[in-house]
Amino acid sequence: MAQKLLLMAAGGTGGHMFPAQALAEDMLKRGWRVKLSTDARGARYTGGFPHSTEITEVSSATFARGGLLAKAMVAPKILGGVLSMARQMRRERPDVVVGFGGYPSIPALGAATLLGLPRMIHEQNGVLGRVNQLFAKRVAGVACGVWPTDLPDGVLAEHVGNPVRNAVLERAGAAYIAPGDYPMSILVMGGSQGARILSDIVPGAIAALPAEIRQHLRVSHQARDEDGARVKAFYAEHGINADVQPFFQDVPALMSETQLVISRSGASSIADISVIGRPSVLVPFAAAAGDHQSANARGLVEAGGAVLIPENLLDVDTLSAQIAAILSNPTAALKMSMAALSAGVPDATDRLVALVEQLAEKEKS
Repeated sequence: MAQKLLLMAAGGTGGHMFPAQALAEDMLKRGWRVKLSTDARGARYTGGFPHSTEITEVSSATFARGGLLAKAMVAPKILGGVLSMARQMRRERPDVVVGFGGYPSIPALGAATLLGLPRMIHEQNGVLGRVNQLFAKRVAGVACGVWPTDLPDGVLAEHVGNPVRNAVLERAGAAYIAPGDYPMSILVMGGSQGARILSDIVPGAIAALPAEIRQHLRVSHQARDEDGARVKAFYAEHGINADVQPFFQDVPALMSETQLVISRSGASSIADISVIGRPSVLVPFAAAAGDHQSANARGLVEAGGAVLIPENLLDVDTLSAQIAAILSNPTAALKMSMAALSAGVPDATDRLVALVEQLAEKEKS
């Protein structure tokens, strides 16, 4: 029997790439051949993909960045990418094409549409991204990471959850050590791109904590390159034990050991927090398209596993009070961790795999 081929297409952020990585890991174990189509920006996030994943960089572009000349070149670049992918697909005939969103997924989904190949979308957020909106009615269905997801009328959709990497699954439901009079940790994440507002507010909020809490803290803080030096200096000046990095490779390990996560509410971050099961303070990115980060956070907040602070209400005093309320109440913190765990979908990858295999079989029959 010929080896089946899955072609995945994903854009240049961790939110798109991490679910694709999870699917690749599982499909390879099932004997499929797996290819990933992305751009140079997305290729930066492929270090954790299994080595047998075949990675192809394609030509794509977005109207959201650059000047007039750059915008004028967007359509030709996208068309070139679609035609290049169409030539590849004619040679290899993927059994299924799965788009995970982002502009780099346009060439593969566009070519699959032209050639009539089996195709579907996985949407990580509670609101469809622009590219997924474009293709939602041109695919067999949309696998939704968050439920409910705001979808166009007539689109076939199923809630599968957001797949998490094996490194996260290995720590699913890891025992939570409630805060107390001993070393504790806080993990600060701004998503794969970092978040300046967290670098502006979180250090001051931690410094403002009562001494009996602050003296036990260890902080792992993800900060953009341009913010790292000042954030590191602030923690040092206030005697706070902090590791400041632009990107943590070992987020699942750090999260499993932490008492509290302070984070944006990107889809992958929410999935990791809920599968591992940790209390969190969430600050949705206010400029996210369709306010999708607030939609992402809804389930975790309603379950009682997280506190949400809108950007316009985030300040040092407000955040410090929320941190203190959680770290000074071990019983409440433990309940939050259990509530977060109840909102997780640890079998999301299995659900997505089932849809991929069903689509492949449907096309054969």
